Amino acid sequence: MEMTCNRCHQTVQTDTCYCPACGLPQLVYSAESTPGQSQPERWNEVVRDAGSIDWKPALKAAAMLAIPAGLLSSGISPLSRLGLFWMAAAAAWTVALYMRSQRPSWITIGAGARIGLVTGLMGGWLAFGASGCALFVKRFLLHNSSQIDLEWKARVDLSQQLTQQVMAGMGPADGTQLQAQRAFMLSPEGHAGMEAFGFACNAVFLLFFAVAGGAICSRLLTGSRRPEA
Repeated sequence: MEMTCNRCHQTVQTDTCYCPACGLPQLVYSAESTPGQSQPERWNEVVRDAGSIDWKPALKAAAMLAIPAGLLSSGISPLSRLGLFWMAAAAAWTVALYMRSQRPSWITIGAGARIGLVTGLMGGWLAFGASGCALFVKRFLLHNSSQIDLEWKARVDLSQQLTQQVMAGMGPADGTQLQAQRAFMLSPEGHAGMEAFGFACNAVFLLFFAVAGGAICSRLLTGSRRPEA
């Protein structure tokens, strides 16, 4: 007896757990079951195994790849502009290493996204900490505070000019509010807060791309396989 896959409509044998064309798990029927009723136990077992993660090898692979990705994405790296790419690639590679070591017949996109999430958390926090430590060393140990302040003042002035242009197009600008905002951003507290906020936003974007990289990799690897019963 044959049936068709719900996704690609290819012919699937009734005793096969997966579609041989697209890899979609299939409900398996048995002649011993009650007519009109399916046996969902095998389906549940397949989905449970595909969605479960053996975290010991997964964390090992994530740590091995998150460390270089986090450093490359931090402020100490000349290639930090490609940080989103490094983190997505690290998460995808982590999923690939996990599947190669564990050799699961199938892995869900959610499981790949969770592995990417862990990789992104490790790499993102490492990038945050490395960027903050680099700024601390540059200011207090290398005594480059004057250069840092001049560069920050130039960035604040440019931001204020852009804000004034936008507000001028919307109507009369509130000069007092702009001056207060500028004074806060140039203060030590404002400078530290804005730098920390920038590092945190970078970590969040790294985390998002890591989750996406893990999910996409799990989908590609699963789709390229031809699982058997």
